[in-house]
Amino acid sequence: MSDQQEFDLHQLDNGIRIVHQRVTNTKIVHCGFMLDIGSRDESPEEQGLAHFWEHMAFKGTEKRKAYHILNRIESVGGELNAYTTKEKVTFYTSVLDTHFQKAVELLSDITFHSIFPEKQVRRERNVILEEMAMYYDSPEDAIQDDFDGMIFKDHSLGANILGTRETVSGFHRKDFLRFIGNRLDTSRIVVSVVGNIPFSRVIRIVEKYLKDIPQQRSGMVRQPFTNYSPGNKSEVRPITQAHCAMGGIALPVGHPERLKFFMLLNILGGPGMNSRLNMALREKHGFVYSVDASYHGYTDTGMYGIFFATEKKQLERSIRLVMREIRLLREKPLGKLQLHAAKQQLKGQLAMAEENNTSLMLMMAKSLLDLEKIEPIEAIFNEIKATTSNELCDIANELFVEDSMSQLIFLPE
Repeated sequence: MSDQQEFDLHQLDNGIRIVHQRVTNTKIVHCGFMLDIGSRDESPEEQGLAHFWEHMAFKGTEKRKAYHILNRIESVGGELNAYTTKEKVTFYTSVLDTHFQKAVELLSDITFHSIFPEKQVRRERNVILEEMAMYYDSPEDAIQDDFDGMIFKDHSLGANILGTRETVSGFHRKDFLRFIGNRLDTSRIVVSVVGNIPFSRVIRIVEKYLKDIPQQRSGMVRQPFTNYSPGNKSEVRPITQAHCAMGGIALPVGHPERLKFFMLLNILGGPGMNSRLNMALREKHGFVYSVDASYHGYTDTGMYGIFFATEKKQLERSIRLVMREIRLLREKPLGKLQLHAAKQQLKGQLAMAEENNTSLMLMMAKSLLDLEKIEPIEAIFNEIKATTSNELCDIANELFVEDSMSQLIFLPE
């Protein structure tokens, strides 16, 4: 874990918030600009625009060409990166702390002063279309995207973050400017910093580049997702293994039982090789190379999924084994030793994640936007410690209902 759990918070006059945690045992500073805008905030004809914007931020600003943006951080040994999710667009960098000002200046430039040159839009469009093809050719990735579409059907949460070939092929400079103009809200932007830098210096440098950004309110209201109905679908693909996705609707990110549900999924199919699904499908029967259970919480809803690939002839048996483990979690409360082991494992995983300063920086920003607070790891540990077997059983019975589970299968030709 990092040296200290306290974090510092400051708000600029325009509403942009700065969150900072000082970690003294490093020469690297991690800085991110997280915006509460994502692919779910797109209209049907805008699908893929948020992700395309993330790409285009690196393609030219009012004072820099693409080469100068990429070279600015790389030339001092740092890293510059970005990503888009259903609810967030994030630009971030890791550099030696002596280059912190350089990092903040560049992030502010690409976030607020991109110009979306039409020539670069045409060029980057081809890159994104190649990215789509790459995902489609990877059944592990494609089934996760298609499963989102099954769970959330016609809602924007079910749309692919990359968009469609049709929408991406039609975007122009004016579309980015309109989308950002309508969606940007300075009160929904967080600058997150982790490193061995005094908070006073962080405020001084961030204010230098962001205090003149005009205050902006979007008034955007996210359309809630309400009409889940389970689906069951199979399709044939040019692949060698059968791929399976199973799951359903889950808790929103702010739900008080969210950590308990996460713990339940960790027991079922978390990253540990001792997860119940890994022990049943891989270690005992040798049916799969890997199997995992994942959970995504959004502001108003959530989803969970179980994913694995196996030989076609072993598919039905594998599905039965998954359902058996789910039924066990519903019907048989964890014993005292099992519960203790599950708690220790989750605490260790969370502590290791927090020791990664990039992850810590991103987590602080997301937590502030989603929950309006950052929970110290000790508070999370206390919540884990207080969890009982019966509580986990109750959540399993509430969310792991067989009749409400969806299933998507890719079959080999």
